[in-house]
Amino acid sequence: MLLGLESPAPPIKVENWLRGQPLASLQPGTVYVVEFWATWCGPCVAALPDLVQLQEKYKNSGIEVLGVAAHERAQTAEEARNKLDAWLTEKVPNLNYRMGFDSTGEMEKLWLDPSFSVGIPTSFVVDRDGRIAFVGFPTELDNVLPKILIGSWRTSDEAKAAETERIAENERVMCEWRAQEARTEPLSPNLR
Repeated sequence: MLLGLESPAPPIKVENWLRGQPLASLQPGTVYVVEFWATWCGPCVAALPDLVQLQEKYKNSGIEVLGVAAHERAQTAEEARNKLDAWLTEKVPNLNYRMGFDSTGEMEKLWLDPSFSVGIPTSFVVDRDGRIAFVGFPTELDNVLPKILIGSWRTSDEAKAAETERIAENERVMCEWRAQEARTEPLSPNLR
């Protein structure tokens, strides 16, 4: 099933909350920015200060940012979680929003895969009705959040055009990856 504009938001299935109180479910009436990221992703790391500012700016407007680290690299989930916790303590001591860690792949299956999201950072905005209002890059949030707050974005022609363009671009990227994989697959046994 495709997850996109106007879809009901999937559940939040985070195994560990490293910052902030655990969130069992999205609450009606709150706008959520669900940000998928990783410490090894340069654009993800660059977006963190902006998300801290965004949470501060909108804290009294009913917006809550949720970070989801679902792609950390380590030998074990415990090692990845510990590494992430230490990284956050050192690099983002002023983090003012909930930060979850998921090594199970559940959040990726629920959110990223069905939305045709091909990489991170990826931001999802869930509106007050519990529906997906935006999927895209965190750099686009300043433009869309005010419109989401007043309820004019999700059903707008601008939102529909942006969603169509995003899906087409991600399908193009996925096709390129598959073609690249097909070209290099015959070489793989020789490289081992």
